[in-house]
Amino acid sequence: MEDLKQTIISYSSRDIEQRKHWYSPAAAAYNQFRPHYPQNLIHQVVEITQLSSASKILEVGCGPATATISFAELGCRMMCLEPNLSFVRLAQQNCHSYANVEIQNTSFEEWMPDVEKFDAVLAASSFHWISPEVGYPKAANALKESGYLILLWNKELQPCYEVYQSLSEVYQIYAPHLDRYEDQETQEDILRKLGNFVIDSGRFQDLISGQITSELTYSSGEYLQLLHTYSPYLKLESHTKESLFAALQYCIDRDFGGSLQLSYISAYQIAKTRK
Repeated sequence: MEDLKQTIISYSSRDIEQRKHWYSPAAAAYNQFRPHYPQNLIHQVVEITQLSSASKILEVGCGPATATISFAELGCRMMCLEPNLSFVRLAQQNCHSYANVEIQNTSFEEWMPDVEKFDAVLAASSFHWISPEVGYPKAANALKESGYLILLWNKELQPCYEVYQSLSEVYQIYAPHLDRYEDQETQEDILRKLGNFVIDSGRFQDLISGQITSELTYSSGEYLQLLHTYSPYLKLESHTKESLFAALQYCIDRDFGGSLQLSYISAYQIAKTRK
């Protein structure tokens, strides 16, 4: 639990201006290669929260609208906050046919709420960027008395362990600090801890969680574009990244026919505001 807390603190303690530009080099790749959330998962969320066309949703850190459209299709009003201008432009393109979606180029911390209250606060793989001391109270204050906090998570896509062992040899040569594998049990444990943080905040109750495991196939080039969107790779020096990616592509093309089957967990955590 403490290790995960420290990881979240390392993200949320970064200067807001730095965070606004963090994903800019990978925004297009993020939009194209990060997976969306399975429709079955979204249906479960809507059923639990009873969201409808009459609902009002505040989305925190919408990115390029990875989850936004699934909720916009309900016809509900959405106010989406996104600090990264590159993501804002992509989100506007992706949501151009939804007049019910408003996208504001601001961080959740800087956002000045008005008296309007929301039926749900939604955050899709973004709430770990916000300090818990700010995020949970501000989300609770933005909600109606019967409102819901909806956290969605797509965990990192993983090859099977046998494939990882081959790729590990490459990492050990070029970037040993990135040689890390999360099996399903590890990812489920991380998700449980994230859910515990919601309740431990003291602002929410009645946590409901669910998850779906999906599989996708990526070509070697697509897989490298996906890796480019993850924070540890964004921090790599350019020459290290170039050497690592070239070696990974050679390994995938030589040993695995130029593509990888990847699995990932999509999860939701839903809690009501504490009365």
